[in-house]
Amino acid sequence: MSARVYLDYNASAPVWPEAADAVDEAMRAGANASSIHAPGRAARARIEDARESVARLVGADPAGIVFTGGGTEANNQAIRCSGAERVLVSAIEHESVLSADEKAEILPVDPEGVVDPEALDRALAGDARSALVAVMLANNETGVIQPVARVAEIARRRGARVHCDAVQAAGKIPVDAASLGADSYALSAHKIGGPQGVGALVLRDPDAAGRLIHGGGQERGRRAGTENVAGVVGFGRAAGIVGERLEEFARLSALRDAMEAELHAVDPEAWTVGDRAPRLPNTSMTVMPGCESAAQVIAMDLDGIAVSAGSACSSGRIRLPYVLEAMGVDEAAAMCALRVSLGWWTTPDEIDRFVASWADLRRRTARRVA
Repeated sequence: MSARVYLDYNASAPVWPEAADAVDEAMRAGANASSIHAPGRAARARIEDARESVARLVGADPAGIVFTGGGTEANNQAIRCSGAERVLVSAIEHESVLSADEKAEILPVDPEGVVDPEALDRALAGDARSALVAVMLANNETGVIQPVARVAEIARRRGARVHCDAVQAAGKIPVDAASLGADSYALSAHKIGGPQGVGALVLRDPDAAGRLIHGGGQERGRRAGTENVAGVVGFGRAAGIVGERLEEFARLSALRDAMEAELHAVDPEAWTVGDRAPRLPNTSMTVMPGCESAAQVIAMDLDGIAVSAGSACSSGRIRLPYVLEAMGVDEAAAMCALRVSLGWWTTPDEIDRFVASWADLRRRTARRVA
């Protein structure tokens, strides 16, 4: 079999060789970054260099970067430690946001998967309780980009704060924390070619974060526990790389659009979710009518192609995808949606292999139905 084709970057991007080398070097150097001896100070310097690199990626103040165990932890800290009396979240948020507050109020999205800012305005009007609004920058399944700046504008006018899960957007589209206007952001290293198990909570006000994890004074007292020096260093290296390659990533949209056109030519009844809204350049969720998502993923895997039925956090579950349900997609179609997410190493030949495999499966499915 020829080399495998990896088209599941939204689940986890392959690690940049430079980031892997940086992790290896940091692990070999060792030392605790909280120690005041020379090796400890060297470890601390590595962390602070990485903090500056991650801050540059999203246009933030390095003082507001809190390194965490991943995007899920960052989302939980932002929401669970907010002290807000009300939490409002969009219906298409990552499960780490939807599950962070069991009493969260759900904001609707339109059929393209875009949150309704006016619904937020109505929800906040006339309620004096403190509120936190959580709206992601780009959806992990459909790639649809959300109007975070507009959400932040409404929230400020109504006296509410905003948390933005930017895990899927950072490194794929330009992200400027100041212009977007949210009070906090979540990031994850492994979505941009860094190591798994490390992320960041980005704070507009460095002193605004409550503690989720207690037991030490690390991260300026905002996240207890011995710092993951190697992971943080790898995160910083990856952030530096992708920040310099945003234009290159933007060009993936042409490859993605051509792929979708070929799929629709094979089957005119196939359709792409959210394709009339602004999307990440690399993300496509296409419905193959009559062929369930799980069957598509298995067939592609047998052909040496890695794709997804949606969020990796929902893997192994056979249920109606809640993101598509929130968009009003009927159950039959939602259960036949396949997510393809491209990345920095994706080639036209790999897309050709995927389209050929998809077309072959479509023909075999059509024969069975006939």
